[in-house]
Amino acid sequence: MLFSMIAAAALAMARAPLPAPQPLVIGETVTLEVLGAEREVSVVLPPDYAEDPARRWPVIYQLDGDIRQDLMMGAGLQRWNALWGRSADAILVGIATKDRQRELLPATKDPAEAKRYPSAGESAAFRAWLAGTVKPLVEARYRTDGRAFLVGESAAGHFVIETWAEAPQLFTGYAAISPSLQWDFEALGRRALGTATRPPLYLSLADEGGATESGMERFLAGLPAAQPFCFSDRRRELHHATALHGLLPEALQYLLPTEADYLEDMGLVLRCERRGGTR
Repeated sequence: MLFSMIAAAALAMARAPLPAPQPLVIGETVTLEVLGAEREVSVVLPPDYAEDPARRWPVIYQLDGDIRQDLMMGAGLQRWNALWGRSADAILVGIATKDRQRELLPATKDPAEAKRYPSAGESAAFRAWLAGTVKPLVEARYRTDGRAFLVGESAAGHFVIETWAEAPQLFTGYAAISPSLQWDFEALGRRALGTATRPPLYLSLADEGGATESGMERFLAGLPAAQPFCFSDRRRELHHATALHGLLPEALQYLLPTEADYLEDMGLVLRCERRGGTR
């Protein structure tokens, strides 16, 4: 008898009309063009963006930020950080890349690199597009507070450091996770940076080894004495493929700190094996 009643109830539920699904919207996208290719620039707003029309927000610009790239991961990790008070909430802007070596790297004098990536070398044009098109669009359309942070990994990490070196005024802070500092015979590491300080810089290294590792060591050695930076050394813990997943939360903690006094108790520790300046 009981089984018959359960079966009848289940049958009735199966016949009842199901609620119509509704779209799950996490952001909005605009299609722009640079270097002869269309690409999406996607914007994910804080959940309470509409609640206080007077409030303004910092902006995180995430390279390789297409929905088919790292946008969903970046948005999830940024939201998780804000939920736990690990980093301040922000608008997230995902910037799609199409030909990463062309868009994110400068020209190289290394014949092997040039042969493998013949289109590489237009990072300056991509940076000019960010500065002249993307940032003004975001700042005109959304309530930003004047702070802007650039984050990227691998080739995008090289772009972050190159931008920090060449056009530091574009962003308030920078995060380069496992940057490809082997590029062009470690040219960025050999660059004379002078003594002037630039915006805060988060750096990390996984198990890349070789010229990527020596390029990072060379770069760290050349930083100005007063330069604010955090170097998170994860050579024994992370692989190149897991570096962005593992360290973006820490990078945001460094760039967008909060006043939360419980983070260490929760294991949300900012690891800076080497640190410079003040932050």
